[in-house]
Amino acid sequence: MANESRPCPCDIGDRFDYGGRGQEVQVEHIKAYVCKPPASTDKAVIVIHDIFGWQLPNTRYIADMLTTNGYIAICPDFFVGQEAWKPSNDWGSFDEWLKTRNASKIDKEVDVVLKYLRDQCGAKKIGVIGFCWGGAAVQHLMLKNPHLKTGVSLYGVIRYFDDKYSLLHPTFFIFAEKDDVIPLEQVTLLERKLKQNCKVDYEVKIYPGQTHGFVHRKREDINPQDRPFIEEGRKDMINWLNKYL
Repeated sequence: MANESRPCPCDIGDRFDYGGRGQEVQVEHIKAYVCKPPASTDKAVIVIHDIFGWQLPNTRYIADMLTTNGYIAICPDFFVGQEAWKPSNDWGSFDEWLKTRNASKIDKEVDVVLKYLRDQCGAKKIGVIGFCWGGAAVQHLMLKNPHLKTGVSLYGVIRYFDDKYSLLHPTFFIFAEKDDVIPLEQVTLLERKLKQNCKVDYEVKIYPGQTHGFVHRKREDINPQDRPFIEEGRKDMINWLNKYL
């Protein structure tokens, strides 16, 4: 069968039937989804999508959630026009597909988005969150970009950043206990290395019984036992942003 090889467990999960409350804009060479709160604010969050791309309704739902909590939220197309992954694609071709979509090579796009947020939206305090592929991108940015205040990495693939632990900004790491692609021993090693090398505030949290994608790709009403952890993950994400932005 074509889909026997599964290098990433990023099943679509529950694709939300959600249209979004924001709008799509052109930001220099990339498109982006932007949502703004009714009250003026100088706080903004860049939302980095997973392999399913910037138009996934689930990711826009989270962006809008940030807006209801008082943040300008922007979800740019970090694939820059290249096709997002589709659930029907052959997972055997995933590694080849990923080669042209490197989570650690988004600096040019991030600089463009930061300029847009500052110049067009009046943002002065800017953080970043990301899911899966985007979670790995958050870790990259927390290691490198001096202009961001804080980050939340949700089930970011740790193996992309072996031996890189000197974070520049406070970072919150969200992991699932039953994540097929991020074994708990990797999470334990990350925590140990951060303790040895990291000079800023950080937290690593594992959510019991959860699987990859639970914060943004599980519907709360499908499995009642999961609902508290989905809501807790979202609340923890917001609380972290509130603390550092």
